Amino acid sequence: MKTISQKITIFISLFFILLFSYAGGSKILDFENFQIQITQSPLLSAYAGFVSYATIITELVIVLLLVTPKFRLAGLYASLGIMSAFTIYIYLILNYSDFIPCSCGGILEKLGWTEHLIFNVICVILAILSILIIENTGGKRVLITWAKMTMMATVNICLVLYLYHSSEYILKKENNFTRRFRPHAIDYPQKIDLKTNSFYFAGSKGDSIFLGNITAPLIMGKILPKFKTLEIDTLTVSDKNLPFNAVQLQVNYPYFSLTDGRVPAIFEGIFPGKNAKLLMKDKLFFSQILMSDPHNYIYRTHHRIKNENIVGNINTSTDLIQFNDKFLERQIDGVFDTDGKFVSDPLSGEYIYTYFYRNEYRRLGKDLKFLGNGRTIDSTYRAKIDIISNKEGVRKMSKPPIKVNTGQSAYNGLLFNMSSLKGRHESNSIWEKSRIIDVYDYKNNSYLYSFPIYNLKEYKARDFLVTENYFYVLIGNDIIKYKRMYKKR
Repeated sequence: MKTISQKITIFISLFFILLFSYAGGSKILDFENFQIQITQSPLLSAYAGFVSYATIITELVIVLLLVTPKFRLAGLYASLGIMSAFTIYIYLILNYSDFIPCSCGGILEKLGWTEHLIFNVICVILAILSILIIENTGGKRVLITWAKMTMMATVNICLVLYLYHSSEYILKKENNFTRRFRPHAIDYPQKIDLKTNSFYFAGSKGDSIFLGNITAPLIMGKILPKFKTLEIDTLTVSDKNLPFNAVQLQVNYPYFSLTDGRVPAIFEGIFPGKNAKLLMKDKLFFSQILMSDPHNYIYRTHHRIKNENIVGNINTSTDLIQFNDKFLERQIDGVFDTDGKFVSDPLSGEYIYTYFYRNEYRRLGKDLKFLGNGRTIDSTYRAKIDIISNKEGVRKMSKPPIKVNTGQSAYNGLLFNMSSLKGRHESNSIWEKSRIIDVYDYKNNSYLYSFPIYNLKEYKARDFLVTENYFYVLIGNDIIKYKRMYKKR
């Protein structure tokens, strides 16, 4: 005849058997989704692979221990350990996480995080109760039992704390290409139909947005902060007879410029005027140019002698041209492998150049001084491109390259990078229906978080711009304005 104490221990053991059998089995049946959930954990992202396998194996081993009477006590100690680990994990989520995920997953995913914490504490108490009943010791031996339970709980808690702290460091400094998706990083979208897909971002003044047009270079679009309609202005230039080929509009309010690196020519104007005067012509060909201040530009050009890309600055009021031939680092040919994009941070005044085909961005000051570099979280350290030359010595790529970084914007020490590569444990579906933005603290060379920009019908985002409060995206014929929900570095 079983005593009440024995019945209690059997009941608690059966409870844990059912709990861990269902938990482990459900994780196995939906293993890919379980790994993705661990990847999106704000605490354990860097160890998603290890944690996903270790959790399932541990739960199933505990079940085997509990169903075997000889090893049931060991199974209860193990239950105490794993439930202590789960408890401290949820406590850290609630009190120390940068953000709280929408759901804690698992078999109790309908519960909120606080309710799940309470459930775990109850499980810890049940494990302790059953161990004390089975040990059934008094005097000094009960102290030994409590010491063993304390050690089991402490070891598991310390393991979670270690994984948490090391995961934070790995994600921010030595990322193994594991993204941390922040829920609702941007939200509350508003949309304006631009009637065409030829607009691009030319600049901003606060939340007044200026747009250039690829097919009509003298057309400037303007959207005021109320974000209701698109206003169209027609700009003029002082010399219309130049052989324009690739005109680019840039706005650094109240100044604006129209540039063409193939003429080459630089026109400048000042609002509310609409006319741009020719200030520089035939001085320097450039493949990329960025208006930094009135009459001041950062550019990228091809060095004929070195046969590679270099950067520099131009002052249109003094005709001063300077260059820095050390800023871009050659890996293969110095041209294709250094291809990338300049963006400027309007608050810090820095320029960030992000390579298209490798995982690196580089910082440049207005005086052309190199300020440092950082890495994007993918593993493409060396550009994966193949170069061939024809009989005339013209070099070209022999096959499509693997593009790593697609587009960028910078604001207040943050670099927003549109990535082209799928990270570890990421589902194909999110890549089919969105573009992924990775956010970096470029001054500390650390990765912060990621978020998707979802497609609009069949169209993917092609360009974006970040301001203090909003995130603007061009998709198809539309411009979409999202509110930035997380702005701290």
